[in-house]
This record gives sequence, C-alpha cells and structure tokens, in this order.
Amino acid sequence: MAEIIYGIRPVVEALKGRRRRVIEVLDSTKTGELRAAAGGVTVKKVPRDRVDELARGGVHQGVVARVEAYPYSSLEEILAVPEPLILALDGVTDPRNLGAVLRAADGAGASGVVIPKDKAVGVTPAAVKASAGASEHVRVARVTNLRRAVDGMKAANVWVYAAEAAGTDYAKLDLAGPAAFVLGSEGRGVRRLVREACDGIVSVPMLGAVSSLNVSVAAAVLAYEARRQRG
Repeated sequence: MAEIIYGIRPVVEALKGRRRRVIEVLDSTKTGELRAAAGGVTVKKVPRDRVDELARGGVHQGVVARVEAYPYSSLEEILAVPEPLILALDGVTDPRNLGAVLRAADGAGASGVVIPKDKAVGVTPAAVKASAGASEHVRVARVTNLRRAVDGMKAANVWVYAAEAAGTDYAKLDLAGPAAFVLGSEGRGVRRLVREACDGIVSVPMLGAVSSLNVSVAAAVLAYEARRQRG
C-alpha cells in the first residue's frame, strides 16, 4: 500500500536510501536537490495547494512523495551486525518522539530501533518528517512482544538495560560491547515485565529541577555514550 511522505529532507533521503520504492515526487518548489537525487523517479511540478491537500496538514515545505509502505526489518536482521547497538521503545505513542529517536539512532550509528506493534506508534509520515529522513536509513523492527524481543537480544549476547531514574549512572557502565537500551514513554516508563527481563537499569543523572529527559534526548545520550566507549 502506498503512502505519502512530506518535507524536502525526508523525500530526498527516501530517494537516496532506496530502501522503499519512491513512486513519484510532487514538487511545488524549484528544489534542485530533489532532481539530483531522483534518479529515474518522476518529479512532477504541481501547484502548492495540491501539496497541501496530500500532506494533510503536515509541514511539507512544498514537497511530497508517494512511496511504498515502510519496510520494517526483523529483529534478527538488526542483531546480525557485528557489535549491535540497539534502541528499544516501550509504549512511545508520539510520532515526533519516535522520529527524533530514529534521528539519534542514525547519528550514533545504531544497528536499529525496536518498537512494539501494539499501543505504540509506527513509522508514520509524521515520524518520517520528525526524523528528517533518518527513518529511510535506520532499520526498525516492529515486534509482537517486547519482552520476548529483550530475551532474543540477550540470547544473542547483547546486554540490555532499561532506562529508569533509579539506575546506575550511564557513565559508570561498561557499554563497549553489544548493548541495547529500552526506553519507555514519559508518562508510564518501561513496563515492569519488560524491565524485569533486562540485565540492569541505567539512568542519566538529572542535576536540575526537572526529573527526566525527553525519550529522544535520553536515547541520544545513551547511544552516543556507548559509541564513545567503543572508540
């Protein structure tokens, strides 16, 4: 099933990434970067109101693309790389948060992001936009049961940490080997059964008045620390 993604960067990255087929690009601007990245994909010049209509209120910068449905990966594909670095999200429902996590995962060179199929947001057009197109490069596995996914990561010799306030300071952990971080929604956090399946609890110390970070910021801090320790 085809869907619409919007925004210059998401569309350009979809064209560059080639992970899913871009059927056509509809452009109400004169953005040369689109045509340079298009290859054999049709770029149609259309009125801005047509782009407005297709984007359905999204901030589109005058550009939309009709693309195939998002190509989710399997957990096994994410685990197949040497020294996996994984971000797993438990109950994150805001596409902007998911998009920001995908952007952080791409920047830190993470192997992939794991999300549940139920009671959580998928890689929607809004998430693609929030990721600035990182969604078109980062592998995302959508699993039926996150606890079983944690068990699968551990069976693959990945150390799995739940991100919670009362955990070990992330700077004091050895994160140089295969590692995964499970982060929950801001309201509920990581569910108990998922947390209990993890190898340990990791926290980012908060030195100010606010008690927690946005999930995408916490994901970025943890992923970049793991990357730093790998050298």
